[in-house]
Amino acid sequence: MKKFLLGVALLVATVSSAQKGSMLVGGNVGFASEKIGDSKSTNFEFSPKVGYQFTDNWTAGVEGSIANVKVAGFDKSETYKIGGFVRYAKPLSEIFAVYADLGAGYQSASVNDAKGMYASLTPALFINMKRGFGLNFSIGGVNYDNLDGKNDPRQERFGFNFGKTFNIGISKNFGL
Repeated sequence: MKKFLLGVALLVATVSSAQKGSMLVGGNVGFASEKIGDSKSTNFEFSPKVGYQFTDNWTAGVEGSIANVKVAGFDKSETYKIGGFVRYAKPLSEIFAVYADLGAGYQSASVNDAKGMYASLTPALFINMKRGFGLNFSIGGVNYDNLDGKNDPRQERFGFNFGKTFNIGISKNFGL
């Protein structure tokens, strides 16, 4: 956790002193709860993102994620992700814009000390509230990830979850 936060801080300092343009800072907070019979699971996730907007439409930067999953009767597990992303945004008006994020990177899970990679493509809608501060909405995307643990077989997942998830986040553009 400390290494992740230090890495984000260093990236922000490096990009903000080396580039002219604007900086995108944002992220999502998510919570999920599921109950099937007597089994109950809860999931909490925080996903920050920092990027440099090098044209009116293109942004590149770093993203991360910290997730805690608790399943009744089992130990709590934690998952960490850190990687890069590229965003293409297309304004529809002064208030609305659509964008797509393509992200990829490294992930680790506390269960069986698993490590692996992830990739995702997420289309979304941005609503400009005031002075570059806005809300982000997405309803799923396409994702791939793999995890290889010490005592478990390699896990690979491919997901196409349009319409199955709903995410809300915030973002702010800072002029440099």
